[in-house]
Amino acid sequence: MKQSVKLIAGNWKMNGLGASLGEVEALRQALAEAPPACRVALCPPATLIERMARVAGDGIEIGGQDCRAEAHGAYTGDLSAAMLKDAGACLVILGHSERRQGHGETDALVSAKAEAALAAGLAPIICVGETLEQREAGRAVEVVRGQIMGSLPLALAGQDFAVAYEPVWAIGTGLTPTLQQIEEVHRAVRAAMIERLGLGIAATPILYGGSVKPDNAAEILAVPEVGGALVGGASLKAADFIGIVRGA
Repeated sequence: MKQSVKLIAGNWKMNGLGASLGEVEALRQALAEAPPACRVALCPPATLIERMARVAGDGIEIGGQDCRAEAHGAYTGDLSAAMLKDAGACLVILGHSERRQGHGETDALVSAKAEAALAAGLAPIICVGETLEQREAGRAVEVVRGQIMGSLPLALAGQDFAVAYEPVWAIGTGLTPTLQQIEEVHRAVRAAMIERLGLGIAATPILYGGSVKPDNAAEILAVPEVGGALVGGASLKAADFIGIVRGA
């Protein structure tokens, strides 16, 4: 993932059926009519990956929302990175706050999943972010730095990946940090990434996520060190998502 162009990635979460692919077709047509100045990706539920990859064409990259650290085995209900790759994915979101909180995922587990993704040929998008309580306690930078140091395996050095900063308190709430707060954390993330992996990752994109919408996308994407966006609900409708893409 090169910093020369921004990456706008949509996370559909647990939303979407076959009928939803019409939105992908509408997005594909819009991008074909007016090619974007950024990379565009969608991460649907695993049930849609293969079908979405067929509909999306070359202009939209497809990703998964999670993977198992193990390559195979007796893990009912789980999916390996190789399975996602086989279905047509080239990316995978890892360590999203909804996984960290709802499934008890630790930094060490996220790191192991990132290594599994690399081994399967997937580019990880590794998520970090603080809760409202941590933010109010003045610990946002400390918390995010700790997640970077614990969640990014050394194997990422020289590889294709991204980090997504998502303040947990801004996801799906309509709340958004100030541009100054976004810049502060993104700069801290960059410094921690360099400390962890070296100067070679200075161009690795850092995405912002947390109530990104068409009406605030352009100003957020213009903030220093913001290399794109990880978009939740606004990625479900082509009209909303293309508004964010145009903001890049």
